[in-house]
Amino acid sequence: MLVLFETPAGFALFKVLDEGKLSKVEDLWKDFSSTDSARKVVKLKAFSKFENTSEALSAATLLIDSKPSKGLRKFLKAHCDGETLAVADSKLGNAIKEKLQIDCVHNNAVMELMRGVRSQLTELISGLASQDLAPMSLGLSHSLSRYKLKFSPDKVDTMIVQAISLLDDLDKELNTYAMRVREWYGWHFPELAKIVQDNILYAKAVKLMGDRTNAAKLDFSEILPEEVEAALKEASMISMGTEVSDLDLENIKDLCTQVLSFSEYRAQLYDYLKSRMNTIAPNLTALVGELVGARLIAHGGSLMNLAKQPGSTVQILGAEKALFRALKTKHATPKYGLIYHASLIGQAAPKHKGKISRSLAAKTALAIRYDALADSQDNTMGLENRAKLEARLRALEGKELSKSAGSAKGKPKIEVYDKDRKKGGLITPAKVYNPSADSVMGHTENEEKKMSIDDQTEEAAGEESPVTEGEKKKKKKKKSAETEDGAEPEDTGKKEKKKKKKHADNEVENVELEQSKKKKRKHADVDEDESETTEKKKEKKKKKKKAEE
Repeated sequence: MLVLFETPAGFALFKVLDEGKLSKVEDLWKDFSSTDSARKVVKLKAFSKFENTSEALSAATLLIDSKPSKGLRKFLKAHCDGETLAVADSKLGNAIKEKLQIDCVHNNAVMELMRGVRSQLTELISGLASQDLAPMSLGLSHSLSRYKLKFSPDKVDTMIVQAISLLDDLDKELNTYAMRVREWYGWHFPELAKIVQDNILYAKAVKLMGDRTNAAKLDFSEILPEEVEAALKEASMISMGTEVSDLDLENIKDLCTQVLSFSEYRAQLYDYLKSRMNTIAPNLTALVGELVGARLIAHGGSLMNLAKQPGSTVQILGAEKALFRALKTKHATPKYGLIYHASLIGQAAPKHKGKISRSLAAKTALAIRYDALADSQDNTMGLENRAKLEARLRALEGKELSKSAGSAKGKPKIEVYDKDRKKGGLITPAKVYNPSADSVMGHTENEEKKMSIDDQTEEAAGEESPVTEGEKKKKKKKKSAETEDGAEPEDTGKKEKKKKKKHADNEVENVELEQSKKKKRKHADVDEDESETTEKKKEKKKKKKKAEE
């Protein structure tokens, strides 16, 4: 059995002299307690030395991924003919078995053997001193860690994450300190808070003025505009504030100094963040700005992690709580997260913000991947995508896009308006006003009498006669036929259908008319019978009266 052992100097191949000792794993460490006993267990068979640091680094990186390097494959082919190979990594053993057809072993006994070989490594390998092995292992570990981190001083996004976090903290602290200055100094000069709105200018004015009685003697032209300065001096003469001691004013001035120093440091930090963003992610900065881009990187953890996210995730990054709440309650999901603060979305109308945020997120995802993986450092792609998004925004809002002068494509196509034509073809024209449908106010006396007689007869009958309704329908149909301009229908089939419908309607009306006539006849017969019975009763009553007389 052979043992493959990796060292910073190269690959070592040891021959196991007594394989029977591997069965007693618990007592194997005793055999490596001294150099002589270790040499009785294993013996160096071959050693493959690394020529330089780059070769050692490439071999180490491949071993981390459980892959044999080219030099290792050649070394094993030359010295492992028909032998079983003990390896420290089972995945590496499988790879060697697939590529080189060498049987590999990995178990607890092998790991204990490796531990013993490591303890006596400098004694088992002649020419490898401990003072040489330590700097080699240190240099290889540094190279390996630098390679794994892909270290580049110009592409360190950790600085951006720290800078944007500090900038947010500074904004909170600066706001808190400025409000404390206003509240503290407001006891002495409350009118100043309405006159000077800006926090930094307020702190500068308080630091320069001190007691409000000094305002009339001081010159605020370097800090405030003339109008504000005049209002300040006028208000200081009639202020309703309380008197404050000199010690209190000194403490207030010290707080103002802190506010001003914080504001100066914030400006420096913003300039630093702007320069780092333009260096590390120029295309992302061109699309969404420095602050929004830095917050996206900080939220994603790094630029590389953010590059792995799709556009839909970038769109709602920062609104995770609202997203999961919407999914839980089955409501509408959010349309934007941190990307909402980008200038392009701020320019859009409320009804277009969702569309623009979706388009901007897609372009932002492309820009992030380009910044993270491309070698070039220009922002041309970001500027081009921003121009496309601005054009889309103008198109959504109905604004005319700027066209080059004299271009035929940019000229609008003007069509003659025709009220009787739609996109599909001719349509039926609008109905003409019918003056005969108007109500005529001037009735003659005879007509009024006739109308009253008709009303009385209708009341006597108890319901409206269906004959009149049928006549009205016929009249309406005649009028509508007269008012139409005779626009021909598109198909002859439609004409036939209309005729059939008219015939069916006429037949129904005729049936209704006959039924109404029958009802009238019945009513007339009933009335005659009733009138006859009433006359007979009257005659009987008269006869009774005569008989009684």
